[in-house]
Amino acid sequence: MIKVATWNVNSIRARLERLLAWLEKASPDIVLLQELKVTDEDFPRDEILDAGYHAAVHGQRTWNGVAILSRSAITDVVNGMGDIFEDSEARVIGGRTHDMTVLSVYVPNGKTVGSDKWEYKLEWLDGFVRHVTQAFAPSERLLIGGDFNVAPEDRDVAKPEKWRESVLCYEDGRARLRKLFEWGLVDTIRLHNEGPGPYSWWDYRRLAFPKGDGLRIDHVLVTDVLAGECTGAYVDRDERKGQKPSDHAPVIAEFE
Repeated sequence: MIKVATWNVNSIRARLERLLAWLEKASPDIVLLQELKVTDEDFPRDEILDAGYHAAVHGQRTWNGVAILSRSAITDVVNGMGDIFEDSEARVIGGRTHDMTVLSVYVPNGKTVGSDKWEYKLEWLDGFVRHVTQAFAPSERLLIGGDFNVAPEDRDVAKPEKWRESVLCYEDGRARLRKLFEWGLVDTIRLHNEGPGPYSWWDYRRLAFPKGDGLRIDHVLVTDVLAGECTGAYVDRDERKGQKPSDHAPVIAEFE
């Protein structure tokens, strides 16, 4: 079995102790990380290596930074989307490991609908759709995991009416995500759970987690060949509990 996880850790410095403990407990084969908030030089490679993982990192200060961790070597590493969409922010990294191509993705949040950051989010998503559809083929063993900052449907939102006009649920963002599904990507969670939920993110504010005000905005998407090998997919909700949690929980997909 191959276990693949995606996790927005919301600062690897703040969450390193939790991440290392989770790696030992959950024992994933591949982990796609987002929102590292460190440069490549400051990424804790020694600690990750001691935990048994190779690392490919596309780091950046402030809010960005993505990485791939794998128990096997990672080859053919590519940062960003090349000429298809030139981005100064570290939001995409891809590589080959465990007989598949994997991408760790951190989609812009968008802040508020109608703002400049919202327009950037839509442009970014358009660029990412072009990148996927031009750089890969639906017949490939391709897995894309990350924080998409989009809840695909109302069943992915605990309180749909509250969030309907937000940047996480607005139709323009959902329409971009559907283009990836139409091209040939499959949502692993929906292979095994019709919903509502499970949810992967809860705001730190207003007691969102204890009140159950969650959204599913973190996804593991795969092409058909991997979908046929997917034996399970779930959210490790316990990682949102306890001391110093990320506001996101890991999403895990398992394959034959």
